[in-house]
Amino acid sequence: MSVLTARTGTEGDAQEVADRLLRSAARQSHDPATEIDWDAPLDPGLFGLNPPWSSLYATPLWEEMTPAQRVTLTRHEVGSIMSTGIWFEMILQQMVLRDQYAADPTTPEFRFALTEIADECRHSIMFARACEKMGVPPYLPSRAALQLGRGLKSVATGETAYAAILVAEEVLDVMQRDWMRGEDVVHLVRETSRIHVVEESRHMKFARQEIRAHLAGVSDRRRRASALVIAIAAGVIVTSMVNPGVYAAAGLDPVRAQREAAASEHRRTMLRTSSAHLMRFLSEVGLLTPSAARVYRRLHML
Repeated sequence: MSVLTARTGTEGDAQEVADRLLRSAARQSHDPATEIDWDAPLDPGLFGLNPPWSSLYATPLWEEMTPAQRVTLTRHEVGSIMSTGIWFEMILQQMVLRDQYAADPTTPEFRFALTEIADECRHSIMFARACEKMGVPPYLPSRAALQLGRGLKSVATGETAYAAILVAEEVLDVMQRDWMRGEDVVHLVRETSRIHVVEESRHMKFARQEIRAHLAGVSDRRRRASALVIAIAAGVIVTSMVNPGVYAAAGLDPVRAQREAAASEHRRTMLRTSSAHLMRFLSEVGLLTPSAARVYRRLHML
């Protein structure tokens, strides 16, 4: 068990949840290397994600785009989101490893933490191969985001670490549940989304349990401070999902595209939709403080 969880006195709950998740992982885990047909050709007419999830959907620029430009844009957008996912999965693995450092390796909690890390390694390789297959370049976050991520992985502990993890997982989960059912979405994205949704559902349960455990008995001051750090981390994650380079890749004016995407009420609605479950949970555990809520509203997550 992790050191911080032991201090909260919720060891039994944590171990029970971890044990259930280990049994679930034994029943249903996936190997993208063998379950996805990486050699299958990609239908040139299918999108990279459901069009309503495109950052330009329902904008004047979207109406001007050709069908081929829309396909190219959505494939680069999903590739950008996958690249951001790889970046954050690298951060996630380091935070989980640090939390489990010198913990009791005989506990279900320790074993599931390492199981999650193994899942994330496979997911990162899966996303990387998908980008390569779609001909999408690596879309790295901005230099500022990379530096903030470096700081987060080095100092975040307890509820701040697991809630930052949950932010990325919850928002992407809502999107991918839609993509994996999208009949006009290329099969490769549907398959990668399906695998990710199944395995991330366990990771989210684990993160929620860890957050509750770490918050048990903490002071109001620490809760408020953690809530603000988590909101700032959410801002870095969400604003990094769609790299501005995707617009040039589709033959668009990047300046105009960024301006219309930023002003899109449809995009804001979709972001609030993908964040709704996350906001309910943060409110439930006392991490949706007034200062944090102001950040989420500026991000259009609330």
